[in-house]
Amino acid sequence: MSATKGGGGTPGPAGSTAVVFDESALLALGSGNSLASQFVSNTEHGPTRHVYVPALCLAAADGMRKGLAEHIGALPAVEIVELDFAGASTVGALLRDRVEWRLGHAVHLSRPTADWPNGRRVLTVDPDLYADMPLVRTLRLPRQR
Repeated sequence: MSATKGGGGTPGPAGSTAVVFDESALLALGSGNSLASQFVSNTEHGPTRHVYVPALCLAAADGMRKGLAEHIGALPAVEIVELDFAGASTVGALLRDRVEWRLGHAVHLSRPTADWPNGRRVLTVDPDLYADMPLVRTLRLPRQR
């Protein structure tokens, strides 16, 4: 695994680490990508590890692969995050800046908050999509053959 814009996991509350799966990472997970699966598996075995799935990314991935939402929703280690007011406001601003809606929710969840002062890294197959987005750090998920 190679990290983009920095090192490994993002420290958060009490030494916790977290990743945000974007649409491409969800599609990779649904296709059996071993590294994507490892992130989920490690979360099941460590209370300080977190996998967040933005609802808009899940909708986009399910639109491309029928049944993926049901599969992801059944994973106990994955937390699906709804789009709240702050998220809708952020996604709206990103849309005005010509950012694709399927990325907006991941961008919102990745940025620093009081609970995650260093933010949360976006796990993605294509980190270049996030290159111009302030405060967004990514982890590259290699394409599996």
